[in-house]
Amino acid sequence: MKKIGLIILAAFLGLIAYLLFWPVKIAPVAWEAPINRGYTGAFAPNTDLANLERLSIGDAHGPEDIAIRDNIAYVSSQEGAILRIDLASKDVGEFARTSGVPLGLEFDADGHLIVADAYRGLLSIAPNGEVTTLTNSVNNTPIKYADDVDIADDGVIYVSDASTKFGAEEVQSTMAASLLEIMEHGQTGRVLAYNPADQTTRIVADGYSFANGIAVHTDGDVLVVETGKYRVLKVDPVTGKQSVFIDNLPGFPDNINRGPADANGNATFILGLISVRSDFLDEQAGNPFMRKLAMRLPASMRPKAVPYGHIVHLAADGSVIRTWQDPSGDYIDATGGIIHDDYLYVSSLHATELGRKQLK
Repeated sequence: MKKIGLIILAAFLGLIAYLLFWPVKIAPVAWEAPINRGYTGAFAPNTDLANLERLSIGDAHGPEDIAIRDNIAYVSSQEGAILRIDLASKDVGEFARTSGVPLGLEFDADGHLIVADAYRGLLSIAPNGEVTTLTNSVNNTPIKYADDVDIADDGVIYVSDASTKFGAEEVQSTMAASLLEIMEHGQTGRVLAYNPADQTTRIVADGYSFANGIAVHTDGDVLVVETGKYRVLKVDPVTGKQSVFIDNLPGFPDNINRGPADANGNATFILGLISVRSDFLDEQAGNPFMRKLAMRLPASMRPKAVPYGHIVHLAADGSVIRTWQDPSGDYIDATGGIIHDDYLYVSSLHATELGRKQLK
């Protein structure tokens, strides 16, 4: 019995030592999370995103972003393919392959599809499907996690580099890399500008807790989704000066796209919240030790994203026009959307189909 007791004690001490000292990938930083107001006020729950129509994307999965041109939807995928969906016939085919993980998509004025590829950087795809790398570094540092992209009227391309510490290819997963950056809260994300005229890349602003969605405002400023702080910032691309566009969101914001102009001709934006906020991350924001300890737990015991479909329509000043929600999260990991011909098209990080909802 004494021997058994010693074995149990040794195992217990070994477990404690593991939870306290085993090395982990993150070095958590303390911060103060805003008080979660939850689904109240402009975010009062509804089911307007439920029962989405599903469009095939073939054998691929993860239609993370959508760009529509001539009634053809181009969607990214986790397999590296850019797919074309004829919105009239619903036929689907492959347009190009990036040999990486394409995420954000946007067409430039010449009809080239500009792609933020998490593994390869900023790409341009010609109408014939030929892929060209525009940039994969800035100031002699690699772009480790190109996430989203938008293009200003002067042709300058803005791209988010979500994390300069946890590269998507190094971690071998866009989702895993994002979770590491957000759990650590090291604020290593940045926003870059690529100028096609002289092929230069510069840093517009940095210090973001997972720099995610990007959209150019009509006044020339750049909207930047900071996922780890539940907010969207408005950044002057010349000075880097920034202000809050909308903050203390009830979930983790992901993609942001330009929406249709309102009745007065003002800009609107479509923002996706990929999941509800994590009580654990909020409660332990000021406790780096507990977040490090959580990373030592088996994956099944770590904090997990709670499925909840949520798309937010924002006015030019950042106020909420309306929301589309699905508390069941049936369309998994909805990241954002665009409005085209009275349909809301909904993207996803992991779904095997593209979602859409008729608005009229």
